[in-house]
Amino acid sequence: MSIDRIGVLGAGAWGTALALAAQRAGRQTVLWSRRPDQAEAMARTRENADYLPGVALPPDLTITSDPIEAIAGADALLLVIPAQHMRGALAAFDIPAGIPLISAAKGIELSTDKTMSEVLRDLFPDNPAAVLSGPSFANETAAGKPTAVTLAAADRDLALTLVAALNAGTFRPYASTDVAGTEVGGAVKNVLAIAAGIISGMGMGENARAALITRGLAEATRFAVALGGRADTLMGLSGIGDLMLSCSSTSSRNFSLGKRLGAGEQLQDILGSSHSVVEGVYTAAALIRRARALSVEMPIAEGVDAVLNHGTDLGTVVQELLSRPIGWEVPGVPAPKPFA
Repeated sequence: MSIDRIGVLGAGAWGTALALAAQRAGRQTVLWSRRPDQAEAMARTRENADYLPGVALPPDLTITSDPIEAIAGADALLLVIPAQHMRGALAAFDIPAGIPLISAAKGIELSTDKTMSEVLRDLFPDNPAAVLSGPSFANETAAGKPTAVTLAAADRDLALTLVAALNAGTFRPYASTDVAGTEVGGAVKNVLAIAAGIISGMGMGENARAALITRGLAEATRFAVALGGRADTLMGLSGIGDLMLSCSSTSSRNFSLGKRLGAGEQLQDILGSSHSVVEGVYTAAALIRRARALSVEMPIAEGVDAVLNHGTDLGTVVQELLSRPIGWEVPGVPAPKPFA
């Protein structure tokens, strides 16, 4: 299979950055925006002033708002649409069977509690679904700074083909066949990044943040395994890599929102001032419902959901987490025998 032409659906910061990465990898690339005014402005000025100001778009990058032009002749499609809008946005596209669909959205659909690969299987059962996820701030990727991500497809050969098509030197995708584990890492880290931001905003210290990242990784791993993913995937770029990045920097929208919550601001005020979608806010409720249905224990994520969606006081959630029974760090590992 040859990947020569790639359509990128979604012209936010990450969609634009991935379109640039595909261009640098030598692929003919078309970038689709749902807004005709944005597409026209980007094509005319060669800049995404709304989401990536100051980053020049090459003259051979095609920019359109026409769904037909966006997918015409494409050998693969990168879907960079916010998770809660993916299903609705794709309804405008008549995608031929067989074209690989690569989700770069990090979230769980609120209305169905489904992951993005499950949404794609609902909509396009005759198209292989792949997932791209990992530690990647859009502005750095767009600027050509080194970025490594995981690209997973159930078919090994397809995963390797897609990785080769997108490898652009400073943009390095690594292949995996664990679709579930890869997408869980990206979705859950958004919720955990809000928790890390809350800790920062409340002034609880670096010890607390390190503990949260570690125990949050354990939660994400349990959830991934319950969905059929592999624990070792969460030890890689789409798991611990993305979690470390998003829980450590105000460049993360989720971390920034959590930090403002921890400092005492109200959720609606924060969301009203945001230019971009904060995926973790919407994923939290879907994640907890899905986890409960699978009997997966996720106390940190539950705490975030309680604050965001049930009006629970931050101090109450923190106290509940600190009051949980202590036990062995690794569940299922037998306690060591006492010394004689």
